[in-house]
Amino acid sequence: MYFKMFCQFNTSALDKKIVFCNLTSKKEKAMKKLILLSGVILSLTVISCKNTTDERQETSLEKEMKRKYDRAQDYTYTNWVLKSSDSVRKIFKEKFTTQQLRTIVALNRVDLKTFVSVDTLLIPDQFDDDFLAYSPFPYTLSSAKDIHKLAVFSYPIQAYGLYENGELVKWGPSSMGSKQHLTPEGLYFCNWKGEEVISTFDDEWVLKWNFNIQNEEGIGWHQYELPGHPASHSCLRLLEADAKWMYEWADEWILADKETIKAKGTPVIVYGAYDFDGRKPWLDLAKDGHANDLSKNDLEQIVQQHQSEIIKEQKNRQTVLESN
Repeated sequence: MYFKMFCQFNTSALDKKIVFCNLTSKKEKAMKKLILLSGVILSLTVISCKNTTDERQETSLEKEMKRKYDRAQDYTYTNWVLKSSDSVRKIFKEKFTTQQLRTIVALNRVDLKTFVSVDTLLIPDQFDDDFLAYSPFPYTLSSAKDIHKLAVFSYPIQAYGLYENGELVKWGPSSMGSKQHLTPEGLYFCNWKGEEVISTFDDEWVLKWNFNIQNEEGIGWHQYELPGHPASHSCLRLLEADAKWMYEWADEWILADKETIKAKGTPVIVYGAYDFDGRKPWLDLAKDGHANDLSKNDLEQIVQQHQSEIIKEQKNRQTVLESN
């Protein structure tokens, strides 16, 4: 028996359609029914697998959203004066585990290379494996509940907070623009990213896990030295682990071509002012464990100022994604 059959499969639509089957004999008709039945079963199987995958992703997201606490903890702190004694610094390194040192450097807006250069370090009296326990950011922002992802950078305390639908998922230290190169306040959106980018200010500066948020001015967040105060050329410096995490977390823009933006990326808010002539604010935690807590009401109002634009761009992005 000879018969000719042509079949086309559209895998992107997750269905299998037989475009043309030239079957003439009874056996061929039976074969056609069998092929069609197989196609239906295959389609159902593929859709079922997709649903299962989606359910797993949703479940995974729910697990990620579960926090150890429902608010920041009432921990106390001590300021450890290192002075210039090498012996004191050596004892300091030997006293704490690597994980505890990571917590200490993050709280002091330094990194493992630069912390030895500061004269005073804030030390928590209790170490917690959940860094959110020390968060100065409110755990929930009702004004951001309809915003899928939002990054907030606070100039006064040199820190960032990441929210998903109004729930805090991560926070950490930053070194923002110096007194001579202030990071402008306002609303930004994530643009493009690169694992290693050469700075436009100095071609010897290699910026790891760079995520641009202002294309014309070259402003973005990335890994770079944290010295314990605002020191960047307008960018938002981060610890490398944080920069890498946020590199994967945030969404890039969507381009129609090299000149046209179809949809903007994750929204970013930079706000507040740093007291360059005052004491480092995190050292005040030794007197008051909540001295750096950001006002929930103030932060709600700041988000509300940009809420309509953020939601508008978010809806446009969803439309663009659905049309692709």
